[in-house]
Parts: sequence; structure tokens; C-alpha cells
Amino acid sequence: MIFHHIGVACKNIEQSISTIDKIFQIEEISNMVYDEKQKANLCMIKTKNNISIELISGDIVENLLKKGINYYHTCYMVKNIEEKIKELQNSNCVLISNPKEAILFENKKVAFLYTPFGMIELLEE
Repeated sequence: MIFHHIGVACKNIEQSISTIDKIFQIEEISNMVYDEKQKANLCMIKTKNNISIELISGDIVENLLKKGINYYHTCYMVKNIEEKIKELQNSNCVLISNPKEAILFENKKVAFLYTPFGMIELLEE
């Protein structure tokens, strides 16, 4: 697994972009998209020091935000998502979202698992 990005829940993506830019200096911003399969508004940014952050807003993160939680997940790139899911499940990780195409990542498959260290997203190469 290779680190790809962190996912941050936010109420308003545009406001979050403005705040992050002031702190970390944004170099790249993707188009904002609504992913029907994920039920979320999404945007990827890359900071000047090469950190990738996915901003997520919408119903999928509302409960987290109500609790004051902004950290959502850590994403890892994998060669074979199905094999990696089986491997992680054998290590007591729980699949919470089956693999599905993600519009933000050019319809590459993503899946979410709950682990002892929080939620992770797998992104297939």
C-alpha cells in the first residue's frame, strides 16, 4: 500500500480551500465534483509541500461534522483492490464500503475499511 492522500470532512469546500491555502499554500485544485455513488461533493487539492488532501462534504460526513470531527480517512493506492481487501479482512479490518468506481479518481475503484487506526480508503491503480 502506498500513501495517496488524507480525506477531510468539511461543511463548505470553498471555505475550506481558502483556509487551507492560507496555511499550507495550495498548488493544485481539481474541479469539484458530486459523486452519486459516494453521495458526496469532492475536491482534491495538493499543497506546496506536496501533500494531497481530498475535501468531502455532504450527507456522508454530516454526523462527523456535528461531533466536531474533520478527519475522515487515509487513502492508500493498491495494485489489486480485491486482494488487499481480503488481506486486510484477515487482519481484523472490516469492509464498510464495497469497491465502486469513483468519479474523482477517473472511475478507478475505491473501497473503505474500518481498521484499529481509523477508516482507510483503498484506491486501485
